[in-house]
Amino acid sequence: MTHLATLPPPRRRRLRARVRYLLALLKRFRLTLAMAVMFFGGVPLVFKALYRSPGGGRISFGEALHHTYFLMFGQPSLPYVGNVFLELLNFALPPFGIAVIADGVVRFAYLFFARQNHDKEWITVISETLRAHVIICGAGRVGYRVAAQLLELRHEVVVIEKRPDAAFIAVLQAHDVPVLIDDVKSPQALQRVNVQHAAAIVCATDDDLANLNTALDARRLNPAIRVVLRLFDDDLGARVRDAFQAEVLSSSALAAPALALSALDPRIAHSFHVGDRLMVVSDFRVTDALATLTVAELQQRYRVVTLCVRFRADPPLHPAPAHRFRLGEVVTLQGMYPDYLELRGFTGERIPPVSAAGRTDLGPAGARG
Repeated sequence: MTHLATLPPPRRRRLRARVRYLLALLKRFRLTLAMAVMFFGGVPLVFKALYRSPGGGRISFGEALHHTYFLMFGQPSLPYVGNVFLELLNFALPPFGIAVIADGVVRFAYLFFARQNHDKEWITVISETLRAHVIICGAGRVGYRVAAQLLELRHEVVVIEKRPDAAFIAVLQAHDVPVLIDDVKSPQALQRVNVQHAAAIVCATDDDLANLNTALDARRLNPAIRVVLRLFDDDLGARVRDAFQAEVLSSSALAAPALALSALDPRIAHSFHVGDRLMVVSDFRVTDALATLTVAELQQRYRVVTLCVRFRADPPLHPAPAHRFRLGEVVTLQGMYPDYLELRGFTGERIPPVSAAGRTDLGPAGARG
């Protein structure tokens, strides 16, 4: 299971986050920037073209810019001339310039401190720059692990959590994951995280009704969004899956096969259902029985898929169909539970090739029981 603490330092992702933040600020201040360009670019050109000194001389662009800058503070640097249009500019520009600059400074300062405090406004600014991101509702254990897995797969995520003291918020924020502290049932919550341009939403709170309401709101705001729901009520989940065309997962339903088979067989590492078929994943050490087969022969005879092969300290290998198993290798296989039992009977293995520390034992000793 992926954890954020195990991921490498997110330098590249942090750089991308800062670039997105800069782009978001530019987008937010585009009107202010346009006015500033007009003020410090266009107005000096007007003065350069129209202003004539009392002696009839022209001024340079630098002098015009200097005059415009100090004019913004009510301190013109050029002498009075009898040009009505220029005098109107001299009167009109100081309040206009102060309004533009003051508005920009105040809003920039607010957004800067909002970023430091992970304020809602900052989350909104960042979310506006995202496209095809995944929204995760709930920063509990499930939401945290979903976020960690998506980050490992290099997907952008935004998290919504109602409780500011939730256990995993600090970890998520430390990895530059935008976390909106808000109730998912709030009308503005989904809009703040740019649900209109999101690829998917994972409703993983511990409240079935909140998850369902959030999914409905998300689908209303973005009909094309993929919805994944965590529901504790299996009957409700079945109805929602059929009527709402959403992926509905139940923690108890997902955990039940793994818990049941772990109680019966410690060799099984993972288990899940595909329709009504129970699939299992298990490790086998290659002994004399398996050493006579290739990957293709093993699949044809026992209908199992070879996921990877490991040998001593070598990295995992995804073998070709013609790969012949060697003594000492540990093979990870996936197949239906009856086929797994048949294969286990063929190999005669009873104890899984796992050490007491929970790591695969790749030493020379066998694992037959």
